[in-house]
Amino acid sequence: MRVAENLNAALHELMAAERNLYLLGEDVADPYGGAFKITRGLSTRFPGRVMSTPISESAITGVAAGLALSGDAAIVEIMFGDFATLAFDQLLNFAAKSVSMYGSRVPMRMVVRCPVGGGRGYGPTHSQSLQKHFVGIPGLALYEMSPFHDNLAVLTELLAREEPCVLFEDKVLYTRPMHAVPEPFSLAVENGVARAFLDERPDCVVVAPGGSTPMALAAMRSLLLEEEIVCTLVVPSRLYPFDVELPDARRVFVVEESTAGGTWGAEVAHQIHQRHWGRLAGPVTLVHSADSVIPTAAHLEESVLVSERTVHRVIMETLRG
Repeated sequence: MRVAENLNAALHELMAAERNLYLLGEDVADPYGGAFKITRGLSTRFPGRVMSTPISESAITGVAAGLALSGDAAIVEIMFGDFATLAFDQLLNFAAKSVSMYGSRVPMRMVVRCPVGGGRGYGPTHSQSLQKHFVGIPGLALYEMSPFHDNLAVLTELLAREEPCVLFEDKVLYTRPMHAVPEPFSLAVENGVARAFLDERPDCVVVAPGGSTPMALAAMRSLLLEEEIVCTLVVPSRLYPFDVELPDARRVFVVEESTAGGTWGAEVAHQIHQRHWGRLAGPVTLVHSADSVIPTAAHLEESVLVSERTVHRVIMETLRG
């Protein structure tokens, strides 16, 4: 099963299980079923609870927050995650605050799904990874889709948190198979954290969100075959609040597609530094995209976005000194 099919099946199962769950977004109804076909079949099966909306991310997110505030649950699809910026006020100043600003905790069961990432030639305003802009908002939890985490379990966890959540979905993952890692690596998933590993005592640990796993795994395999460097990949489902135990290794790298400056990876590096500095051989190394807009032309896009080659080079150069 591919990631998109797993996500679509998860939405079907959730909608069937929860009669007060609504799904809102632009063109999410059949026959279109969303820009990436993730909501295909839902409006036909659940008429009245799956609603295509006008083009206003602020209004869509505001309606979802209102549904959550009144005791229902809502999932919002932002067609391209870049436009979640238009809903930022609703998330920051209404939805996240509503959990705790009324004197007692208020359950706010809402999820905002954001397709993100480049590699598709969609250009500067449809290819960004904006996770860093949502880090550190009290009452707002951040998650990222991965090919290793079952989406039904993830979405169930998000709604069970009873607080607004943003689920980032890297577009390049939609066509990837679920639970697949290249040989000779093995995969284990426990407590919301996936590990792709070869040895329990690796030369280094790579921490990456779901969308960066293809490039990280490809780099890990080439490092193993060409340089005999053994890496373990750690992929958290929940990006923030970040709370992940790392395997015992003296070098840690954080790989992400966000552009340089104030990133999720910097927050992760700070926490790892605080917890594990006594056993690390050096600072946590950040690997990310260039400080640049994302071009449309494929060869220019490749020169800006973080890649397998970049990850391979940085790890090798750091470990070899």
